[in-house]
Amino acid sequence: MTTRRRVLWIGFSLVIALGAGVVIGRGLGVPTNKAERSPGENDRAFAAAFPASYADEQQRDSIAASVSSSRRNAITQAVGRASGAVVGINVVELRRYRQWSPWGDDPFFRQFFGDRTYTQRVQGLGSGFLISADGYVLTNDHVAGNAKEITITMTDGKTYDAKLVGTDQVSDVALLKIEGSGLPYLRLGNSDDVIIGEWVIALGNPFGLFQINDKPTVTVGVVSNADVNLRGGEQSDERIYRGMIQTDAAINSGNSGGPLLNTLGEVIGVNSVIYSPNQGNIGLGFAIPVNRVKRVVTELKANGKVDRDYWVGMQVQSVDQRIAQYFKLDKAEGVIVTEVERGGPAEKAGFRAEDIIIEANGERIYDDASLYGIVYDAHVGDTIPIRVIRGGDTRTLSLTLKRKTT
Repeated sequence: MTTRRRVLWIGFSLVIALGAGVVIGRGLGVPTNKAERSPGENDRAFAAAFPASYADEQQRDSIAASVSSSRRNAITQAVGRASGAVVGINVVELRRYRQWSPWGDDPFFRQFFGDRTYTQRVQGLGSGFLISADGYVLTNDHVAGNAKEITITMTDGKTYDAKLVGTDQVSDVALLKIEGSGLPYLRLGNSDDVIIGEWVIALGNPFGLFQINDKPTVTVGVVSNADVNLRGGEQSDERIYRGMIQTDAAINSGNSGGPLLNTLGEVIGVNSVIYSPNQGNIGLGFAIPVNRVKRVVTELKANGKVDRDYWVGMQVQSVDQRIAQYFKLDKAEGVIVTEVERGGPAEKAGFRAEDIIIEANGERIYDDASLYGIVYDAHVGDTIPIRVIRGGDTRTLSLTLKRKTT
């Protein structure tokens, strides 16, 4: 074959190959013109090539729709409905400080140098949300419980002076009131219906950002755990955080008092506690369950406080290894009754010294802090079933909390 023929033959082969490639490319490739592209075209080709390992188009559409049918999904709709009822809270507290003295707080030297104390106005901020059209606002006690001045900022930019209706340090719930009518408000849901792993939404005023644009900040996560009791160093001496909802939705300083919503836009908790070495979010946040809040709000509306003016009538201490060994217990867990007051509620319930309390109100007792948490969460007149070990036998006693008498 001559050189000229060889060149012509190679050229002809290339033209044929190129034409075939174009045809195949149009059938299987991705169109470069967006107007020519039909939804699912590539997927159908892929499914035809691998029918045994690929779901059909209907199944895939169903799976995709279950995740998010559009940008305006359940979460964005819940945020849209709820945002108008979330408020920023600015407070002013009067705090008393004592000046440093080389003599400390010795009263002998105080008579010469005077009571070297001073009062200072301290500003704080937090979050809250409306729960009624006539202006009741929920927040945390640690946000507004000691405030002398409270200012509420709405999403429309309006500000209101608020009054403190009532507050409860133990549950960390405060109820405020602003004057108004026809205000947006949030529906309180059912925290007993919370599902671990379900989507939740936290709204609030972290780091005062609400004051910049009159809008709450939105973070999204899941319910990480439920019915969590925080004990010991995880709570203050005055506050008892019980049955808490744990979430990984970002909660930062200033989010306290804001609502935790489900995807229906219902309040399931009040954001209150974060675990953080530097006051920033690390994915460990806790909200007070709304069913507990409802009971507190009812009492705050009626009385301005929760009636905990009761007495138990016994002294207890945590079971340590020495006590556990002496009473032949399997582990150093529970509390031991060390003293029972004559004529008190504990004596009337049948308690005796050396009773080992292992359960109260259906909850396991690990130490005195877990027992105190249950008792402090109760009210005058409540009856708490308590299981004790006495002489190797287990029995249940009913402790009714009585009002203190002078």
